[in-house]
Amino acid sequence: MSTKTMKTLNIVAGGLLVAAGIYCLCNQDIAVISAGVLLGAFMLAAGVAEIVVFAEAGRLLMGSGWLLLDGVLTVLMSLFLLFNQWFTLLSLPLLFTLWLLFSGVSRFVSAFDLRALGVRGWGWVLAVGIALMVFGFVCLMDPWVSVAAMGVTVGLVFILEGVSAIVWGCISRSRDF
Repeated sequence: MSTKTMKTLNIVAGGLLVAAGIYCLCNQDIAVISAGVLLGAFMLAAGVAEIVVFAEAGRLLMGSGWLLLDGVLTVLMSLFLLFNQWFTLLSLPLLFTLWLLFSGVSRFVSAFDLRALGVRGWGWVLAVGIALMVFGFVCLMDPWVSVAAMGVTVGLVFILEGVSAIVWGCISRSRDF
């Protein structure tokens, strides 16, 4: 895949995640009812996208193993959420919190890789990583926060992940991939 195609895919995926986040914020009752399915489907798309980016650009990025690990774990978590609905409803707050924390750490580490490569705008990726980690810690300290506001939680995380993907697509240069 060309660099332009990769940038376009990141921007399109980011736009879809932002749109899904806005939808969840506007329709919180639907988001709560279908949070497991929505989360599983979008996590599957995000995980596959991360694996594709790793396959295309992994050899050029320092610490790209984090990207691959995040992609693989995201795909595995998405399959679990999609195919085990009963357990998903019982464990969704904890699973979601762990995913938030790991995705935040992954973005945090990736930001410093971008800085080392001299990419402008790496601070935005760092900010998204920190925001994801903070939100993950809040949910970890009080899991009922994520249960009580699952629609908001899903919506905000989709928006953060979407913004992260758009930033990656906009700030990357041909030598970054």
